[in-house]
Amino acid sequence: MPDDGQSHLPPHVAPSDIGPAASVAPQSASQPPTSAPVTNPRSPLARLLAYRLLLLLAAAVLALDQATKFWIAAHIPFDPSHSHDVGQDITVISGFFYLIHVVNTGAAWSMFAGQSVLLATLALATLAAIAWWRHSLGLRDRVTQFAFGLLCGGIAGNLLDRLARGHVTDFLDLHFGIYVYPTFNVADSGICVGVILYIVRSLRATG
Repeated sequence: MPDDGQSHLPPHVAPSDIGPAASVAPQSASQPPTSAPVTNPRSPLARLLAYRLLLLLAAAVLALDQATKFWIAAHIPFDPSHSHDVGQDITVISGFFYLIHVVNTGAAWSMFAGQSVLLATLALATLAAIAWWRHSLGLRDRVTQFAFGLLCGGIAGNLLDRLARGHVTDFLDLHFGIYVYPTFNVADSGICVGVILYIVRSLRATG
């Protein structure tokens, strides 16, 4: 049929119902469709529970450390001279292992003696650093959590001593012939074992 210049629309559609073509612009191919921002579905509690082995072990080390120090202070007289007199300490293995009651205002081997505030500040900074760099340290790994549970529990145990009393209570006394190992406590043991375990774990992971 010849074109008479009139648009051929269905009877029920008026020309005014059709908007200008320019009003409907196709989406540019160079602009990808926007999507809703991705949110982390894990709740704070779920993220905390991911480190439950570390937290439970740290709490256990802290509790054992404080309980043993309380018992030592209540049952063994203070003996800074390590005299091992009768009634002054408890002999576990004669000539080798004793339970005594001494205090330390410094670190291991009495380094930084009298610097409890400084050492407490360093302990707090260490715990904060572990929490901040937890992903870099690989704390989702269970063996690493075990190591840092011992380490953090030990740090917290001695930190509590320094904040509450200004010194750390030591009581595990080992003798190797004429050499007397520096007296230590449960918290010190946790720190040392935790550090060694983490070093071994790291060496095996990179080996």
